[in-house]
Amino acid sequence: MVEFAPLSVPWERRLQTFAVLQWVFSFLALGQICIGVFTFLLFTRFWLLSVLYATWWFLDRDKPRRGGRRVETIRCWAIWKYMRDYFPASLVKTAELDPSRNYIAGFHPHGVLAAGAFLSLCTESTGFSFLFPGIHPYLMMLNLWFRVPFFRDYIMCSGLVTSDKESAGHILSKKGNGNLLAIIVGGAQEALDARPGAYTLLLRNRKGFIRLALIHGAALVPIFSFGENDLFTQVQNFSDSWLRRIQNQLQKIMGISLPLFHGRGIFQYSFGLMPYRHPITTIGS
Repeated sequence: MVEFAPLSVPWERRLQTFAVLQWVFSFLALGQICIGVFTFLLFTRFWLLSVLYATWWFLDRDKPRRGGRRVETIRCWAIWKYMRDYFPASLVKTAELDPSRNYIAGFHPHGVLAAGAFLSLCTESTGFSFLFPGIHPYLMMLNLWFRVPFFRDYIMCSGLVTSDKESAGHILSKKGNGNLLAIIVGGAQEALDARPGAYTLLLRNRKGFIRLALIHGAALVPIFSFGENDLFTQVQNFSDSWLRRIQNQLQKIMGISLPLFHGRGIFQYSFGLMPYRHPITTIGS
């Protein structure tokens, strides 16, 4: 039976829902739309726009692995605060971070869409700069997304960078001190085990970030996002199931995981791609 939202929902909650909706849309569809727009313009009288952008794209191709292009104004958008309050999400500090050092943060869990990592590290909605003054957070993301026209520029504004050694080396050795590079250790594969009430973490053969810390003299910081796995329900995909074998094979080919998940809808609570309203508490120490 479908459970619909009451008509008398306060505007504050409607704004929170809209904020999360645009974020989910950005994750699931904006990249594809950007590719479509870029291609479509090539076959119209506005083809020059795509050509000019392609030229800029070529000249700027190394930017995602050289610290990206953070825009503090975008990180401080009010829409992120509405998104924070939807769950709600919070960031808890348990130790001071010295701005004269650089850090590598091992982040768990990935969850389905990594909402806790995004809110805590890619926006100021949970007060990262207030809690850790002088520390500049960066979050690694699959290189694939930085090959998408227009979309690459948008995600770089939040402090997202490519997930490769060159990117890590630049942030930890060439951008001075006070940098925190966050790596979701389990990666996209860990998303396939994200389900309510359980935490299955991938650590085996995932120790490259420790080697990076030793090479660059960076301190290690553990970060755990409680509640991340409770945001969506995922179709059962046991390790020996046919579905899991297909998902693993697609990940090897495409580099991204494809969890079959659902949450709630916009106007009803039974089914949809919106995350459930469940608290996210991200603890960094």
